[in-house]
Amino acid sequence: MSETVAVPENAPRLPRAFWALWVCQLVNRLGSFVQPFLVLYLTQDRHLSAGTAGAVAAAVGGGSVISQLVGGWVSDRFGRRRTMLIGFLGTAAALILLGSARSMGTIWAAAFVVGLLGDMFRPAVSATVADLLQPKERVRAYGLLFWAINLGFSVSTVSAGVLASVGYSLLFWINAGTSVVAALVIWRMVPETRPVSSGDSRRPLLPVALRDTTFLLMILLQIGYATIYFQGYSTLPLAMAGDHLSSSTYGLVIALNGVVIVVVQPFVNRRLATFDRPKLLASSMLIVGLGFGLGAIVHSWWGYGLSVVVWTIGEIGFAAVIGAVFADLAPVDLRGGYMGLAGSMSFGLGSVIGPLLGTNALEHAGPTATWLACAVLGVILYIGQLALAPALHHRAELNALAEAA
Repeated sequence: MSETVAVPENAPRLPRAFWALWVCQLVNRLGSFVQPFLVLYLTQDRHLSAGTAGAVAAAVGGGSVISQLVGGWVSDRFGRRRTMLIGFLGTAAALILLGSARSMGTIWAAAFVVGLLGDMFRPAVSATVADLLQPKERVRAYGLLFWAINLGFSVSTVSAGVLASVGYSLLFWINAGTSVVAALVIWRMVPETRPVSSGDSRRPLLPVALRDTTFLLMILLQIGYATIYFQGYSTLPLAMAGDHLSSSTYGLVIALNGVVIVVVQPFVNRRLATFDRPKLLASSMLIVGLGFGLGAIVHSWWGYGLSVVVWTIGEIGFAAVIGAVFADLAPVDLRGGYMGLAGSMSFGLGSVIGPLLGTNALEHAGPTATWLACAVLGVILYIGQLALAPALHHRAELNALAEAA
């Protein structure tokens, strides 16, 4: 990561619409109680087995696979703003349904709908930032959005742990309420930014993307990263419970993720923008894998806390640059679709594969083997990302020239 580029000391002011997105992300994340505690809710309140609970969490991820793909397509064809409104309001209704579901059929259906609607806004937000800002400003902007998300997350996980000890149903209602507030912020403060050319162009997304070898290889690497990352919300709480640690302790430990991001990122965000992007991605994925690998040798709350701190350092680097990399890869007329396909194929599939592999590995192979596998996968991702670096640099240069023209 030694290669750097010049960054102006006085960065240009970001537009009002961007800060509205920032507020939206903060408010939405402040009430994001359900995902970190879904497995515990299903095992402790609904008395499901660990494997079944992991499968329900995977159903949320299954909906997410379709969600981001549809969200990206809708944002290119019908607008970023409309996509975000549908996603936030629909998620609120789906969360209430999931929290009140009693039969397994309803739980499965509601979980899938939460995933289906819950991530529709993501490609629209990413595309809006790319629409609003020049390439050199995007790393900073995506980093600020990531910081807002985790500022809210650091508060929500601590409060959710306390609320969960009282009862899980309140988590669903508050989560739904903040989704409605986020929709109101979008409705009042964010204009439509979709370029006119993207409405005129009718190029189909999939034929273009499926011929894009660099894009597909990036997707493959991100699936691996997401598979590791989602252990924090599926396997980690179960492993801590196996070490006789309470749900409130898990809430405090996972809250370190948000706290470290909130404290550290403002000091490193400008510096991260100067690093070579593919190398930063590679190093970040390695750190995340090794951080989870520490779970193989820890059994106390502070040991798990140390593991969270280590993989959070990697997550900061990854999140600051990954959006800008995919924005560099995307054709302007298919920007929303590329963002949606990237999210659905990487984090969407990862959110399915991660809980399934992690919870079943924990149940059948034990925690040591599970966490060591995460470390090995991190090393593989590091090597793969470095190998892809020249192709990523070439694409970024071509797209920068095309966008300037």
